Amino acid sequence: MSLQEQRRVVQRGLWFEEIEVLTIYEHRPGRTVTEADNVLFTTLTMNTQPLHLDQAESEKLPPFHDRLVNSMFTLSTLVGLSVAQLTQGTIVANLGFSEISFPAPVGHGDTIYAETLVVDKRASGSRPGEGVVTFAHTARNQRGEVVATATRKTLVRMAPV
Repeated sequence: MSLQEQRRVVQRGLWFEEIEVLTIYEHRPGRTVTEADNVLFTTLTMNTQPLHLDQAESEKLPPFHDRLVNSMFTLSTLVGLSVAQLTQGTIVANLGFSEISFPAPVGHGDTIYAETLVVDKRASGSRPGEGVVTFAHTARNQRGEVVATATRKTLVRMAPV
């Protein structure tokens, strides 16, 4: 078989038809969060909260007495970890987020692992060739503690005919 005849597979997300309701997709590898990640994200987004930037001040603040990773970074990482497996190149748009929670903090050096439950999907009534998919994302740290959850509605392309 020549190089031109070899089968090629390009990484992409799932087409609407490939997404299975009530299936849990585990996203690997995880992402270890560094101090640099937290400081960069926090300053890029103009969040001046000392809890993310000021070690001396954070040490005085109960109950954690330490800096915490910006929760918006945690949310972004949770969704980002799902992209390669679910929506890379197949998503049209995020339609909205709901039911976002952060039940436990993330600290520098924690590793975030993500999984996604497909809650629902339906063909779009107004956009032929596309469908609405509802994902329930969960992030856990290396100890298995849930650190973030979010429900996300997306518009996903159907497979080309």
